[in-house]
Amino acid sequence: MSRPDRGTRAMHQALPPALRDAVDDFAEHLSRVRNRSAHTVRAYVTDLVSLLDHAVRMGCVDLAELDLSVLRSWLARQRTTGAARTSLARRAASARAFSAWAHRAGLLPADVGAALASPRAHRELPSVLRADQAAALVEAPARQAPPPNSPAESGPSEAAEAVRLRDRMLLELLYATGVRVSEACGLDVGDVDHGRRVIRVFGKGGRERSVPYGVPAQRALDDWLRHGRPAMVGARSGDALLLGARGGRLNPTTARQIVGAYAETAGLPRTSPHDLRHSAATHLLEGGADLRAVQELLGHSSLASTQIYTHVSVERLRAAYRQAHPRA
Repeated sequence: MSRPDRGTRAMHQALPPALRDAVDDFAEHLSRVRNRSAHTVRAYVTDLVSLLDHAVRMGCVDLAELDLSVLRSWLARQRTTGAARTSLARRAASARAFSAWAHRAGLLPADVGAALASPRAHRELPSVLRADQAAALVEAPARQAPPPNSPAESGPSEAAEAVRLRDRMLLELLYATGVRVSEACGLDVGDVDHGRRVIRVFGKGGRERSVPYGVPAQRALDDWLRHGRPAMVGARSGDALLLGARGGRLNPTTARQIVGAYAETAGLPRTSPHDLRHSAATHLLEGGADLRAVQELLGHSSLASTQIYTHVSVERLRAAYRQAHPRA
């Protein structure tokens, strides 16, 4: 089972053996059959342990006694303790996923979660940089002094230049492709098709997709592979495309710090790799890209996830209208 936090582990251990085994089997199913990430499995397990702990408190000693009233009572309790609508929606989805699996596995006589409704999560419009701001960010490693306390600031000149090339390549790649930071850090050297300017990305659930990138990203990639990566490569590097200061694969947390630091020193709004992903998608749509094509590039399983960027474009248009039109 993916390692949950201490509170969840304690609740898990306090469950009756049959319920505890069901949690472990479901986690195994998510990990090995559904190929979910460790982070996703951990979130499901946390929700499920909370649900079954609530069920036990309501008198359920066997999984077969779990019914819709218990699920609804659990969500109602979450609501009264201040859970956000997004959290409630996620927890309801976890309960439905577990119920469907348990019914298929013969642990529940019926899929009791199928009728469980959940509040529609309110979706905030994502933070998006303007095109000129995005350009300033991705060009920052070549134009500005390195962020404070970065390896490029205090290390030997060769190491500093290698880090600078790595940072430039990371920023160019994130904005050019719109990939998630975990996907970028998971790239291997062999995942890059230089001839077609395409990278092979393994997204959520292990789904593979090909994502194109442009000429500026190609230049940054070439410089990194020719002059930067050889200076940072070590015994722990393997085939990793992006490397950390000690030669191992670049950690997503470090990548987030790199993006945030360059944005701060460039005088830009607080920016994360996901903000660059949002910006890439919005700029593609504003430039006339087809919504389905953007969905494919981002690796969204549902078109609904991509449609939020059309709302961003409309809001930006309305803001420009209010600012510029004399009769707005």
